This record gives sequence, C-alpha cells and structure tokens, in this order.
Amino acid sequence: MILTPQNIDHLNTISPWLAVNDVHGEQALHADVAILAGHAVLPGLLGAFSRLAATDIPLLLSGGIGHSTELLKSALHTVQVNSDASSEAQLLADAAVQLCGIRADQLIIEDQSRNCGENAAFSRRALLTRELAAQRIIVIQDPLMQRRTTETFRHEWQRQGQQADFISWPVFVPQLVLQDGQPLIAGAASQQGLWAMDRYVSMVLGEVRRLRDDKEGYGPLGLGFIGHVDVPHAVEHAWQRLMAEPELAALVR
Repeated sequence: MILTPQNIDHLNTISPWLAVNDVHGEQALHADVAILAGHAVLPGLLGAFSRLAATDIPLLLSGGIGHSTELLKSALHTVQVNSDASSEAQLLADAAVQLCGIRADQLIIEDQSRNCGENAAFSRRALLTRELAAQRIIVIQDPLMQRRTTETFRHEWQRQGQQADFISWPVFVPQLVLQDGQPLIAGAASQQGLWAMDRYVSMVLGEVRRLRDDKEGYGPLGLGFIGHVDVPHAVEHAWQRLMAEPELAALVR
C-alpha cells in the first residue's frame, strides 16, 4: 500500500475527528468512574493507566473475547505482562497492576462483552450492580474508535432512561507524518504497540462509514446502534476521496 501526500492529508483530516478528545494536556481528571473498553493500542492503554493510577477514580475494564483479544495478548507480551487470562478485561487488569501500579481494588472487571454495544450495555449493568452512581464518566477506547464508542455509551444510557455526562479521552490523537519518505504514525508517547499501517487506514475509513447516518451506518437510518452523528463536510470530503481509490477502499471491513 502506497500513501500519497494527499492521502495522508485526507487521513489527517479524519483522525482528529474520530479521536474526539475532551481531556486536554495534563489537566486533572475528574470523574465518578472511568471506563476503558478493550483494545490493543499500547501507548493509549499505558497512558491511561499511568494517569489514573495517580487518582482515586474507579476504573471499569470492559471486554470479553473479541476481535482485538489476540492483538492485545501480543502487545502485552512485548512489555512482559505476566498473565494467563483469556478475557480482554482481565488481561488489562493484570497490565494495569503490574506495569502502572494501579490498585486492584480500584478496578471493576466486566469480562463478557464482545463488541462496542455490549461494552456499553454490560458496563452500565456492572455499575448498577455495584450501586455506583456515576454522573460523570470518562470513556477510553482505541483512539480511532473513540467517537463511536462514546456515542454508543451515550445512546445506551439514553435508551435506558439514565443521564450521565460522558468525557471522551483517547489519551492521544494520532496523525500521520512523513519520515524519510515513509508514513509514520505520530502523536503517541511511543511507537511500540501502535497499529500496522494497513490496519490504521482500514479503521479510519471503516469508522467514518459506521458513523455516517445512512443505511450502511450505525445511526438511526441504519442499524440504530447510536444516535445521529453529524459528519463535518471536511471529513466527508476526505473520506469520499480516499474511498474513491480501490486499493484503499478494499481495506474497509
């Protein structure tokens, strides 16, 4: 796969919109609970754990066995996490305790969800079971899935007649840069554990398709997994230009 400078510009138009960020710089984290949905982007995971370890905010880890489980196992192996867990939530719990010093009693484990919708539904139930009245909730996910995940949580709470303020925190916002003529993912504290480039492009393009409110999307006009999302004109234009290239469009899952 060859990315032209124009392709990179288009991808860089889309990625900050996907990685919607309500936590800027090193501002203090204030929330009743943080929910981290299972994924395998190592700099985001370790960045979240490190910041949250310095707080008393409960951290709910959500994830059973899904699309990212094997990727997560591989990523944690590279940083020598010792775990024989099978679920993403327990793998993440072991990483949080071993690498970042998070207290085990700060963690809530939800290890049954298999997708984004179940992350939201099962996390809500886990909070209810613990009678944790959460009005301000930080949502953490793979940065490229951050907007859709936050919208999914918001939709689930509204569907159940509950109110909460959701703070979207991708930990970092990825951008592509050219280094020695080759595209490189920038923005993270480390290059270790980032996306392969074809996966990055696939996710950027696939997430826009899912967020567009049409028959192929996840909004009310499609599958109904989230509420209506307005896609900015610049993002729509960039997505259309990228999807017009067969090699890139073929990456979309």
